[in-house]
Amino acid sequence: QVQLVESGGGVVQAGGSLRLACAASGSIFSGYAMGWYRQAPGKQRDLVATITSGGSTNYADSVKGRFTISRDNAKNTVYLQMDSLKPEDTAVYYCNGGLLTVDGFYVRYSWGKGTLVTVST
Repeated sequence: QVQLVESGGGVVQAGGSLRLACAASGSIFSGYAMGWYRQAPGKQRDLVATITSGGSTNYADSVKGRFTISRDNAKNTVYLQMDSLKPEDTAVYYCNGGLLTVDGFYVRYSWGKGTLVTVST
């Protein structure tokens, strides 16, 4: 049973940077894509970035050019570098892994607790 633990969140001023990490206890299936989601208060959980097993990345328009997703398969860890942060990036950030298709991202693991990112003005 894979468990996902997100870390690296905190309080940062607008324009600042944070680097999130998602560590998996147990081996992540190397063929799975990995993704970062976020959920702002009172809103649904949205996908913000994905990375395939081959390293191809994709981003939501709202974070494109500011966020960078990467993965270290040897360490079973996925990262999200967040630069030029805006107050609207405030949310709990989660990671997960699964099948990335033209129809969507179908996650395969249980959700972790997430890590809170707060961007102040």
